[in-house]
Amino acid sequence: MFVDKVKIFVKGGKGGNGAVAFLREKYRPKGGPAGGDGGKGGDVILVATEDKHTLLDFKYKRHFRAGRGEHGKGKNQKGKDGEDVVLYVPVGTVVRDAESGEVLCDLTEEGQRCVVAKGGKGGRGNAHFATPTHQAPRYAEEGQEGEERWIELELKLIADVGIIGLPNAGKSTLLSKLTRAHPKIGDYPFTTLHPNLGVMEIDEERRVVLADIPGLIKEAHRGAGLGHEFLRHIERTKLLLHLIDVSAPDIQDPLEAYRTVNEELGSYNPSLLDKPQIVVASKIDALQDRSVLKRLEDFFEKEGTRFLAISAITGKGLSELKEALWEGLSELKAN
Repeated sequence: MFVDKVKIFVKGGKGGNGAVAFLREKYRPKGGPAGGDGGKGGDVILVATEDKHTLLDFKYKRHFRAGRGEHGKGKNQKGKDGEDVVLYVPVGTVVRDAESGEVLCDLTEEGQRCVVAKGGKGGRGNAHFATPTHQAPRYAEEGQEGEERWIELELKLIADVGIIGLPNAGKSTLLSKLTRAHPKIGDYPFTTLHPNLGVMEIDEERRVVLADIPGLIKEAHRGAGLGHEFLRHIERTKLLLHLIDVSAPDIQDPLEAYRTVNEELGSYNPSLLDKPQIVVASKIDALQDRSVLKRLEDFFEKEGTRFLAISAITGKGLSELKEALWEGLSELKAN
């Protein structure tokens, strides 16, 4: 099950209390106060890992509390610190305070850590409160409570290229042909129920991470279809591969399909329209009227947008597409 958004409760451990104790040894009759400090409460820590690709671990268990610090002891012995709770999340997880909406951290690299609930400080023992005029204090501090909050975890896939288009444009089929990914594919709308990642290997030195984003429909940004749930995954991509089905132009006008998807991108987040796009006509093996391609070529040439035509089934145009994607990413890196 692909889970990319959850809300969980985290609480740091309470600090241990300081001790009230006095040193009583045979040869040290005036040893004085010797109460140790309480241990610090444990922290709740998130760690990004590439071994996880979903937030499923947090779907059923949503409360996490770190360990409490030990109380201080006599002979100035400090209590043991409470145990931390370490939670592993996928690389690409954004962490927000559920109440304020503040972004606490954005875990975009393997091993990156974020403390989301600090443990409370341990209380000081009575040894800290001795003064020349008050040499035998009989009090110590209590440990402090740890931080607690509800946080939202939101996964945004990290990919170089996002494959976008209307349902049934052929995104999953193309991903399976360009990479080793094996998404479930069927001949019906919304066959892709969650984003899929794959690595395209052009040669030993050149690799590109692609994400197949579930099909968008009109009003997707308002929650229609599945698009609203997955538009966030496009935000991290550097380049968009916009796939248009040209196999049935009499049913779905290719240019209208292109405009529909871009309208939804802009309605969700206007900055998405600033991302460079390579537009690709798909399923040309089933195209009867070749003039459709000519019309699209002329349109995108005027737009200044790179346009290609492919068939994922026969493999026609795939080599050219791989090179175009690499060139597009290289140009972005150079700038």
